[in-house]
Amino acid sequence: MKRMILTAVLSVLVLGICGCGQDTGKGQLVPERMRTATDRHAVIEQASNKEVDIIENMSMHRRAYRQNLEALIKYYNNTGNNLKFEWAQKELSALDAIPQYNYIIEASLAGPELRGTEEIPEADDLYYQAQVMENNARKLILYTSSEKLRLALDKYNQIIRQYPTSDKIDDAAYQAAKIYEGFRDYSIALIYYQRTYQWDPETIYPARYKAARVLDDNLHRRAEALELYQQSLKYDALNSGQREYIQERVAELTSSAPAN
Repeated sequence: MKRMILTAVLSVLVLGICGCGQDTGKGQLVPERMRTATDRHAVIEQASNKEVDIIENMSMHRRAYRQNLEALIKYYNNTGNNLKFEWAQKELSALDAIPQYNYIIEASLAGPELRGTEEIPEADDLYYQAQVMENNARKLILYTSSEKLRLALDKYNQIIRQYPTSDKIDDAAYQAAKIYEGFRDYSIALIYYQRTYQWDPETIYPARYKAARVLDDNLHRRAEALELYQQSLKYDALNSGQREYIQERVAELTSSAPAN
């Protein structure tokens, strides 16, 4: 029996260790205030038709489920059936407690070929709104509002989705990448850092460096990290600390690389 218990404990620990590098998905959670939006998935028609069909079908049934629960609550309240009124309320509360995800990752969907060359006032306004939301999320020293960060993410992604020729798409991608990284959604953050320098090869942001750090520190894809570190030294606007770190890390990774 002791051996069985010890084995079970070790198994749980191993699973915990193996899962620590996975994305949390927190950055893709739908913000609370947007959960009941009826047109939230109307903007994803560019994705593969099959995926869109599944997502839209799920959203349609989810909305119908909610609407019928709300209708039941109203009916039981009007008829004075307190027992069933409480049941329906509990079921609606349980529905609200279930996490809802944005299954479309905008930067991945957009692809690496975009070039933002136009000054578009609507995109600029969205970027300003996102910046305000992000700053408000971090106002308190000891507390950051995840909800406001998700709302900021939605604005950044809206720029990418609706204004793909805007000169703000690389800015939006970089700011979104930092939020995703903060949520520990590392593979998603990597995509957005990559899109930053793919969409603007002369970007003012050290996006190659940040992508290399995610590959190196979090995803443990060291060969790719080494290549990006070297590109960062060549193309990124780095501060002295970043440049020194890259040089040291390149030396370490180069010396540990297997000989051909």
